[in-house]
Amino acid sequence: MHPVIARIGPVAILSHDVFVALGIGVAALVLLWEIRRRGAQDERLWYVLAGALVGGALLARLGTWAQHLDPRDNAPLLEQWAYGNRSVLSGLLGAYLGALLGKRIGGYPHKTGNLFAPAVAAGMAVGRVGCLLAEPPGTPTRLPWGITLDDAHAAAMHVPAGVPLHPSFAYEILFHLAALAALLALRGRITAPGRLFILYLAAYAAFRFGVEFVRGNEVVWAGLTRSQLFLLALLPLTTARHAWRHTRGRAHGREAPNEAEALT
Repeated sequence: MHPVIARIGPVAILSHDVFVALGIGVAALVLLWEIRRRGAQDERLWYVLAGALVGGALLARLGTWAQHLDPRDNAPLLEQWAYGNRSVLSGLLGAYLGALLGKRIGGYPHKTGNLFAPAVAAGMAVGRVGCLLAEPPGTPTRLPWGITLDDAHAAAMHVPAGVPLHPSFAYEILFHLAALAALLALRGRITAPGRLFILYLAAYAAFRFGVEFVRGNEVVWAGLTRSQLFLLALLPLTTARHAWRHTRGRAHGREAPNEAEALT
């Protein structure tokens, strides 16, 4: 494992931070490429992009604050912001909410999910390399590609030394690369507004729920981790949202909007 890429005097250059920054840069390049390819150039899209970046950054850090039911057991918000863990799932939720707010502020009326889907997949694939280099791999495995840590790295990450561990972040990198390839292949055939994005998010939610079983994250209730509980909590909310839009569409005597219209 290589949590530190380099040092400049007393300052450590962390691999996680470097690859997160690279992931954001790659996502921005893919988004600009997709905007140009689709001919969707509109200055109001910058409001959407800014909202997604700010919302994602805020909730990625603050989204892990409420780890305990009693608020007094959670860290103060400033301490959470400075030292707390980051969550990709809450970051994606924050980016979605931020994009909605950016649309409202900028007055952009169109769905943007199909623009963002390849960019998010590409950025996630790159960003997760930092997690692979810096975070605990996963649970023990007998598979030949398990990662084995020496005593020093294992002690620092609180995992068993000399035991092959699931490279859970490598699984996620492969998932996002496969998703990116699928999105690029399907973007000419699936043209309904936002449909590509909802397919990507649904696939990622299912994958993430499954991979949590080998991530080695803390089990908090009923054999499930916080990430799995987060996904389960979002499921009824998303279902209710789609049902409401379907009912509203039928009440207005027109074809109900597809499920992707609930997303940016």
